[in-house]
Amino acid sequence: MEPFFPSDRKMAADFLMHEKIWFDKFKYDDAEKRYYEQMNGPVASPSCQQENGASTILRDIARARENIQKSLAGSASTTSSAGPGGDQNELVTRIANLEVENQNLHSVVADLQLAISKLETRLNTLEKSSTSHHPSATPPTQHVTPMKKVESPAAPPKKVELPSAPPAKKVGPSEADDEDEDDDIDLFGSGDEEEDQEAAKVREERLRQYAEKKSKKPGLIAKSSILLDVKPWDDETDMAKMEECVRSVQMDGLVWGASKLVPVGYGIKKLQIQCVVEDDKIGTDILEEEITKFEDYVQSVDIAAFNKI
Repeated sequence: MEPFFPSDRKMAADFLMHEKIWFDKFKYDDAEKRYYEQMNGPVASPSCQQENGASTILRDIARARENIQKSLAGSASTTSSAGPGGDQNELVTRIANLEVENQNLHSVVADLQLAISKLETRLNTLEKSSTSHHPSATPPTQHVTPMKKVESPAAPPKKVELPSAPPAKKVGPSEADDEDEDDDIDLFGSGDEEEDQEAAKVREERLRQYAEKKSKKPGLIAKSSILLDVKPWDDETDMAKMEECVRSVQMDGLVWGASKLVPVGYGIKKLQIQCVVEDDKIGTDILEEEITKFEDYVQSVDIAAFNKI
């Protein structure tokens, strides 16, 4: 334990004598209390702290309302100072534009009503004319020539008698001739048997010629473009020799394309080669088996891309 000298005690007393923070603490407390009383009112007792908090919230709400009312009053004053004359002019112009558009719409509607009335009159006249030309409900073309075979020899009339109706208009001789011609028209296309046989022969001949022409036309050959990744065993594999071995695979429908060396990692490169094959002659499995036969150079074969041509 270190010895305590009187000189040390005197120095501590002098230090505490000149030190004012601790002894003047009550002054700071009183100043802080007065400050908060001025800001939020006097400090209440613990039992009334809840009421004081509510009162502070209400005072804040009242201040916010006053600020909002002041801002609204300022905006209203600015809008009124901007000049109501400009707003009235804009309103007048808008009303004038609306009136012009309304007049245009009225004119368009009137034109449409006039056009509709004209169409109605034309339809009425057409209906009247059609009823006058064809007074009966069934048209005269209902009588066809094949019905003559079913008729008995004892039946003297050849035409079907139509129900009598009061004629609305007298039919002239030219119109009567036209109706007779319409009655003689064969609607079902029944003709002589010889003409039907000739038409069938012509149709069969054309079909035979078309079939021969289609058989002579060569069909499309389905082909595919394949991009192969041929991987070696290590970085010491002779890539040129490996490519030569891969290209030595020759089959019907196989065409080799461009190739390049793609680095894989650790100094190892893979051979990426393009080829085109005919789908009916060569499959990818056969191609992979033929390439993997070169075991000294090829480790594996993968299909990088496969596209139909």
